[in-house]
Amino acid sequence: MPQTKYIFVTGGVTSSLGKGIIAASLAKLLQARGYRTTIQKLDPYINVDPGTLNPYEHGECYVTDDGAETDLDLGHYERFLNVPTSQANNVTTGRIYQSVIEKERKGAFLGKTVQVIPHITNEIKHRIQLLGQSGDFDVVITEIGGTVGDIESLPYIESVRQLLWELGDDNAMVIHLTLIPYLSAAGELKTKPTQHSVKTLMESGIKADVLVCRTEHEISDEIRGKLALFCNVRKQAVIQSIDASTIYDVPLMMQKEGLDQVVMQKLHLEDKGAPDLTQWSAFLKKHKNPKDEVRIGLIGKYVELQDSYKSILESFIHAGAQNEVKVKVISIHSEHLTVDNVPEQLEGLHGILVAPGFGERGIEGKIKAVQYAREQKIPFLGICLGMQMAVIEYARNVLGLTQANSLEMDPKTPDPVIHLMEGQKKVTQKGGTMRLGAWSCDLKPGSLAHKIYGVSQIAERHRHRFEFNNKYLADIQSHGMIASGTNTENNLVEVVEVPEHPWFIGVQYHPEYKSTVANPHPLFVAFVQAALVHKKQSK
Repeated sequence: MPQTKYIFVTGGVTSSLGKGIIAASLAKLLQARGYRTTIQKLDPYINVDPGTLNPYEHGECYVTDDGAETDLDLGHYERFLNVPTSQANNVTTGRIYQSVIEKERKGAFLGKTVQVIPHITNEIKHRIQLLGQSGDFDVVITEIGGTVGDIESLPYIESVRQLLWELGDDNAMVIHLTLIPYLSAAGELKTKPTQHSVKTLMESGIKADVLVCRTEHEISDEIRGKLALFCNVRKQAVIQSIDASTIYDVPLMMQKEGLDQVVMQKLHLEDKGAPDLTQWSAFLKKHKNPKDEVRIGLIGKYVELQDSYKSILESFIHAGAQNEVKVKVISIHSEHLTVDNVPEQLEGLHGILVAPGFGERGIEGKIKAVQYAREQKIPFLGICLGMQMAVIEYARNVLGLTQANSLEMDPKTPDPVIHLMEGQKKVTQKGGTMRLGAWSCDLKPGSLAHKIYGVSQIAERHRHRFEFNNKYLADIQSHGMIASGTNTENNLVEVVEVPEHPWFIGVQYHPEYKSTVANPHPLFVAFVQAALVHKKQSK
């Protein structure tokens, strides 16, 4: 079996430079050249996974088919590559230490003193190579979270140093992403921060093979030469990554800079011909040249941080391009919505999406938004908690159950139309204990959901503890809201819709997790289409 090639992406100078986008862009280029490529993320925080983190802390928690709660960068990986990720694609310090401590408790180390080196580093190296040893991939790109020099990243950097030595020069390499700041007072780009960053990396025993330089201004040939000389890399391996109008430009920018060619030369990968980016370029052309525009309100409680709803925002980009429409997402804080200001706040929207979330804060605003969308016949999509809010709103305002609620928000409600799932009633730990991952759902023939998907059975990803209370199902359906999608295994309502409404759907799952550039999610495509129809009819 051919040796799997390993590429490590480190970051320097500052965080948030876009290591995930560079890793995904390189992976896209190698995939487009015919190589089976995957990406994994090593996160230095001690949480076992981001499942217990507030979105304000770490952005959205992305969920894989196999039920892993992961870093949002895995969403970028899937959106770029159109290949599902798994538990093995995200590793945290918490998971590493948990695994080593469990082995120690079982006596696996035979009385040895358990230390960072070799026990922690061996566990990290094992996790890094899991994907490569599966035989499914030719190239594994590993993104190391944080910034070189951070104390918490040191075990990962040391593990990479060891692997580079063990795998050999032809099978492993390092790409260092750094910042070239522009000082307006001096009117020039400065290379010194990058030099110091590379020096810090070298002090850990690692030499960068490629420098990817984030910059606001073009890097001159002179600066490239200076960076090559002082950072000990070849001049053609100094890659400019100038600010882009969209992250989807980056693969083409990296191709133009020759990043994929430098990588292939270093790893002695056979040149199978120029990358086929026909579909990618067609998507970009549609995205940048829309024929119309729709305004969709995103009603959420974490709207101050865009990363909280990253997958939803990207799904709108995919669906917008498919419809040749620019989707202007208007973020609206649900806490700020009241009975008095809802018409004013939501006026002029062509579609309303009520976002996922947890806890009672901002709930009444979400319910008011659902009511407005339903009564004003505006296309509506409710995701997870948004679907539950749609059920509560319908129970209150159509069935007359004025105190209807979810047991999550009001444990004493007389009408718990949303209640705790049976399997969750004895759960006491928070982390990794929700209903997670892909579950099957049967769609009702002739329903809107069935027409949108075009199939009778789907599999979508979940992340929730509470569910539709089937005690109220017959009553709700007799009043006009139908359950158009169910998981027959446990009789869980997955999709609700209101047939008399032009376009009204709530889903218990998270469709945004499965939308990619190559396969925009059908629900988002249909939702944007419905918003466009609504816009034209309301003129």
